[in-house]
Amino acid sequence: MNAPFYKYGLFGDEVSLVIAFVIGLGFGFCLEQAGFGSARKLVAQFYLTDMAVFKVMFTAIVTAMLGVFYLSWMGIVDVSLVYLTPTYLVPQVVGGLVLGIGFVVGGYCPGTSVVGMATGKLEAMVFVLGVTAGIFGYGELYPLIQSFSVSTAMGQVTLPEFLHFSYGLVVFLVVLMALGGFAGATWVEQKFRKVEA
Repeated sequence: MNAPFYKYGLFGDEVSLVIAFVIGLGFGFCLEQAGFGSARKLVAQFYLTDMAVFKVMFTAIVTAMLGVFYLSWMGIVDVSLVYLTPTYLVPQVVGGLVLGIGFVVGGYCPGTSVVGMATGKLEAMVFVLGVTAGIFGYGELYPLIQSFSVSTAMGQVTLPEFLHFSYGLVVFLVVLMALGGFAGATWVEQKFRKVEA
């Protein structure tokens, strides 16, 4: 095994920050090139007229999943060392809903708002200020909601463990779901673009 590199000590904290910065710049550049620095492009997702966000993000998820699965199978990545965020079911569902509402209302998610801000979009700057205020607000309110934030703890759970399926079967099912999702998204785009026209 020779990955994940950080866990095997191939570089330290300082280098990891430099790598994260470079990856972040590359990711932001790709988002901007894909048009995801535009609130109009992002909000079109919710009007069902442009499903590019769904297609790109699902493609990224499937690509990463296949990469980790096959690199693990080849003995290059030790999956047991890959960090998994612990699951707190109800708080994370509530957080997802709050993020989704903010996405619809503001036209950005936290990452795309930084991309929009970097390209000088005023609405993205306002959104980033809102996100920052929300972070500080959450920090101030945390003592009051701490018990809720750690409720319904499930530990570090994966879909294969939760469903009692093999990793290979889950990977196969997610790929099938992605192909169906892409076909469905294309159909929805065509249908709603005609209605809009």
